[in-house]
Amino acid sequence: MSRVVFCTKCNEVQNIADHDKSRYGQRVEFYCLAYKTMKYERFPLLILLLFVFLTNVSSAQSPKHLKVLAVGNSFSEDATTWLPQLVSGSAVPCQLTLGKASIGGCDFTRHMRHADIHETDPADPEGRPYQGKTKSLKELLQSERWDFVTIQQASPKSFRPETFRPDAKRLYDYIKKYAPQAEIVIHQTWAYRGDEPRFGTDFCPSQEAMYRGLCGAYAGLAEELGCRLIRGGDAMESARRSPEWGDVGDCLKFDGKKAEYPFLPDQSRSLNEGYSWKRNNDQWELRYDGIHANVAGDYLLGCVWLEFFFGVSPVGNSFVPEKLQAEDAAILQRIAHELGKRPFGLSEIP
Repeated sequence: MSRVVFCTKCNEVQNIADHDKSRYGQRVEFYCLAYKTMKYERFPLLILLLFVFLTNVSSAQSPKHLKVLAVGNSFSEDATTWLPQLVSGSAVPCQLTLGKASIGGCDFTRHMRHADIHETDPADPEGRPYQGKTKSLKELLQSERWDFVTIQQASPKSFRPETFRPDAKRLYDYIKKYAPQAEIVIHQTWAYRGDEPRFGTDFCPSQEAMYRGLCGAYAGLAEELGCRLIRGGDAMESARRSPEWGDVGDCLKFDGKKAEYPFLPDQSRSLNEGYSWKRNNDQWELRYDGIHANVAGDYLLGCVWLEFFFGVSPVGNSFVPEKLQAEDAAILQRIAHELGKRPFGLSEIP
């Protein structure tokens, strides 16, 4: 005659023949085979399906939130000018915490000089050059749990790989020390506008030479450190060579020495600030900046950063700055997005 027992898991009376006996310390419990089958086969599957469902629901409802710290100079300021607005204008919900450790014209060496001073004497104000001379790089690195930290060379040295060493690697190591969880990425800066007065001198032969040089320098650093590149320089050059965007045109032939206020050349296709009139006391002065990005350049760079970090195409983004035409914004969005389909380097850019 079969003996029956009460299964402590099924809460039912079962035949002992359908049970296994397990001993835990001095306590003896009986579990039916049906419970064991459910426990070891059905439960994991149900739990896995429930986990996948809840993860998908959470992902659909919760925007992707990334924390990015840009260690750089005015070029990182340019690249992030419109980034928060582009994140907000994305069709895919995204959130951004953006931190900045920037000093105008700052190169790898200067960033490390300030960091070294702070390590030696935290009270020394020279070790706190950021954000109104109130923060050290160490403090900024530890202020958030950053997902990404960007680094870059100062633009006048960007095409000279010998200037990257040894301090680019030292900066990389310093960031890893105080923000070990962050992925360090390299912001590839851009070549100056073609009419930069220093081209053709000992500074650099031409815009193309500067671009080729910085491509090689940044690619070499990325390989050395095992970092990914944000292709800002490639994006600017791609737009300059794009038939859709158009060449900067006759403004490269403009003779500023003969200019009279308020005349300016057509700079509508420029990605750099270029020529502008500024009042100085009672006189108008013609100024030139072929280095920094203008509204269009800032927008293009922001689109590149958006897709790099969030994996979201900028095409169709709802944000357009006031001084940029919607049709021009759409062109720059496409150029930024299509950049990901091209290998690095000038030869691959139309």
